[in-house]
Amino acid sequence: MNNNIDMRLLVLVLASLGTALLMSFATTPLVKRFAQKVGAIDVPKDGRRMHDHPIPRMGGLAMFLGFVLSTLLFGEVDRQIRGMLLGCVVICFTGALDDIHPLQWWVKLLLQLAAAAIAVLHGIEIHVFTNPILFQESEWLVLDWLSLPITLLWIVLVTNSVNLIDGLDGLAVGVSAIGSVTMLVIALLVSEGNVAVVMAALAGACIGFMPYNLNPAKIFAGDTGALLLGYVLSTMSVIGLFKTYAIVSFILPFLVLALPLFDTCFAIIRRTLRGQSPFHADRGHVHHRLIDMGLNQKQAVAVLYCISSVFGLAAVVLTTSGEMKALILVLSFVIIGIIAASVYSGSHKHHEEQKPSGKGDSHKEN
Repeated sequence: MNNNIDMRLLVLVLASLGTALLMSFATTPLVKRFAQKVGAIDVPKDGRRMHDHPIPRMGGLAMFLGFVLSTLLFGEVDRQIRGMLLGCVVICFTGALDDIHPLQWWVKLLLQLAAAAIAVLHGIEIHVFTNPILFQESEWLVLDWLSLPITLLWIVLVTNSVNLIDGLDGLAVGVSAIGSVTMLVIALLVSEGNVAVVMAALAGACIGFMPYNLNPAKIFAGDTGALLLGYVLSTMSVIGLFKTYAIVSFILPFLVLALPLFDTCFAIIRRTLRGQSPFHADRGHVHHRLIDMGLNQKQAVAVLYCISSVFGLAAVVLTTSGEMKALILVLSFVIIGIIAASVYSGSHKHHEEQKPSGKGDSHKEN
C-alpha cells in the first residue's frame, strides 16, 4: 500500500470529478426536455408512487454524458476500461428504451447479460480473491471455470440491485455517490490510479445530477441512470476491489455495495417464500419500511445515506493497516443489524396501528 499519494494523481482525480459534475449538472435540463419530447415520463398511475404529478425520467443520460466524457479525458482507456465503456452504451440503451416504453423483464435481463459479457470479453473477470475461510491454509481461492458465471452473476446482480433501491428521490444516486467515493478512496490507498480517476468521474456525475433529483425531484434518473450506476459500480469493483490484497479483501465489494445487495437479496427471498416471481413488484423494500414507520422521504433517504456511509467507512478502514479493523468490521455489522431490526419491527408495529394510506412511495415499479 502506498501512503504517499501522487499529487499528479490527485489533480487528475479532482479534474475528473469536477468535469463530470459540471457536465452532468449542465446537461440535465437538456435531458429533461428531451425526455418530455420522447415521452419518458413517470405518471403516478398507481398507489406505489409518491409523486402526485408526471415527472420526466431518463435523467441518467446526463450522468452518462458526464461520466463518459470525464473518463475519456482523464482516464487511461485500456482494454478493461474500453470494455466497461462499451457495456455502458448497451446498458444505457436498455435503460432508455425501458424509460420510454417498459420492456419485458427477460428482454432487460438479456441486454444486461450482453453488457456484462462485453465487460468479461475485455478482461473484466473475477479470477481469484482472498479465501474468506481464515482457518484454511490456502490464502487464495482460484475460481477456474467458475470465473465466467460468477463474474456475469456479480455484474447483473449489482446492476439490478441499484435499480431496485431507486424508490425514493435521490436514493439510488446518493447511495451510488457514496459507493463511488468509497471505491475512490480505496483505489488511492492501494495505488490503483486509473480506478480512482474513473470512480471520481462517476461520483462527479452523481453529485452534478443530485440537485435535480433530491426531494422534491424535478427529474428521475430512471432505468437509464440506475442501471448505469449499478453497471459501473459492479464492473469497476471487479477491476479495483476483488484484487485488493488484504486479509479480508473478499468482503470489500460487499461492504461498498451492502445496502443495494441486502435489499435485493431480501426481496428475492421474500418474494420466493410468498410463491411470487423474484421480479414481482412489491412494497417491502427497506425504503418502504422506513416510510411505513412514519418517516418522510427526506428522513428515510438520510437514514439510508448514513447506513451506506457506515459500510463505506468500514471498507476504507479494512483497506488500511491497523489491529482494530476486524473489530470495526464486526461493530459495523452489529450497528447495521440493530438498525435493520428496528426498521422491520417498527414497520410491523406501524402496520398494526395504522394501515397505509395507499398513496405509495415509489416512483417506479421494482
